[in-house]
Amino acid sequence: MDGILSLFADVRAGEGLTGLLLMMNIFLLLTAYYTIKPVREALILGSAGAEIKAYTGAIQALMFMAIVPFYSAIANRVNRLHLINGVTAFFLSNLVVFYFLGNMNFPIAIPFFVWVGLFNLMLVAQVWSFANDIYTPEQGRRLFAITGIGSSLGAIFGSYIAGHFFEKIGPYSMMMLSATILILCMILTTIIHRRETPRTPWPEAKTESDRPIGGTNGFRLIFQHRYLLLIAAMVLLTNLVNTTGEFILGKAVKLHAEALVANGGTELTQEAYIGKFYSNFFMWVNVLGAVFQLFVVSRIMKYIGIGRALLILPIIALGSYSLLLFAPVLGMVQMVKVFENSTDYSVQNTARHALFLRTSREAKYKAKTAVDNFFWRAGDTLSALLVFVGTQLAFGLRGFAMVNVVMVVVWVAIVVAIIYVRKDKAQTRIEDRAA
Repeated sequence: MDGILSLFADVRAGEGLTGLLLMMNIFLLLTAYYTIKPVREALILGSAGAEIKAYTGAIQALMFMAIVPFYSAIANRVNRLHLINGVTAFFLSNLVVFYFLGNMNFPIAIPFFVWVGLFNLMLVAQVWSFANDIYTPEQGRRLFAITGIGSSLGAIFGSYIAGHFFEKIGPYSMMMLSATILILCMILTTIIHRRETPRTPWPEAKTESDRPIGGTNGFRLIFQHRYLLLIAAMVLLTNLVNTTGEFILGKAVKLHAEALVANGGTELTQEAYIGKFYSNFFMWVNVLGAVFQLFVVSRIMKYIGIGRALLILPIIALGSYSLLLFAPVLGMVQMVKVFENSTDYSVQNTARHALFLRTSREAKYKAKTAVDNFFWRAGDTLSALLVFVGTQLAFGLRGFAMVNVVMVVVWVAIVVAIIYVRKDKAQTRIEDRAA
């Protein structure tokens, strides 16, 4: 096992099994998410319409303002196994409720759409918190790439499962399929926890992993520590830039499709052309992202470090959106977004989660939950506001690209600040060990 996984990362003796179990855990979790993602789209577009999608980011951000303190309060009372499996069981029970409500023809489209956004962010953040808690900073730097492989492959496999079974079993049975997968995730979490919990010679003695997380709530931790606040700001800007970039791509695709159909350049309808374009786009993003995750991420984190790895995506984005100022055509926009998204889902995603390796246990669970949920959705909300204002001011593709260039410059400055803070922390630990 160690030898096989060494093809993808620097795995040392005895590390392979835990690495594989964590990879399988997040693989199953992403499979469960992508299994119900088409159900979400089918229900919302079939009843409420596309307009409601623009408001869900803000709704979720508001909900997370209440969820994060509640999650922190639970973490003060239970250990990591009960916390992770308890939250997973809660979402699993929700799927069962939605299944029965849907079969009884209750209008669940909008609640389910909002719920899926919470499901995705909460459960994925928990798995990465778990990995941060298990691995030392040195191990995480080497082995997080393997955990990320599960994320990339789970997205691909979940999409395949959804495409294969959706028409055969229907949207509500897909919910039960996803719930069954979550049961497997809970079993894997229990196995990993027990495998990585040190045994004590006294049965009544509790190790750190068996104790409640403790500490203050996630928001308070973030605003008390500059390092955590910088991470939160980086996540917000990352999603702000990326979501605005998705709008630029969507606008470019629509304009191109309208021109082709009007000029007789395609036999497809406008909707069919857009659907075909996005199918091809997502395929290339997923394939390229998986290749990066398998063969590139571990090498980047090993040779240039976690902090500098975070500079790769904003540098790519800066060059990409600068090019769009001079060539705002669909082919250029497509190439830019494929490269940007595949790097985001692989290099950026893994390095971002690894930032918490050096933090306290309470920060790994509580602050990370706030960052990966509230601040992520806050980026979506600000992007929606930016698109609204830009549309009112008649921004074209160049106008939105210019705004993204400015945002990326700020993003780079924040990453540089994170790198300097990480260096200070490293020096402090060296001095502590010497003392």
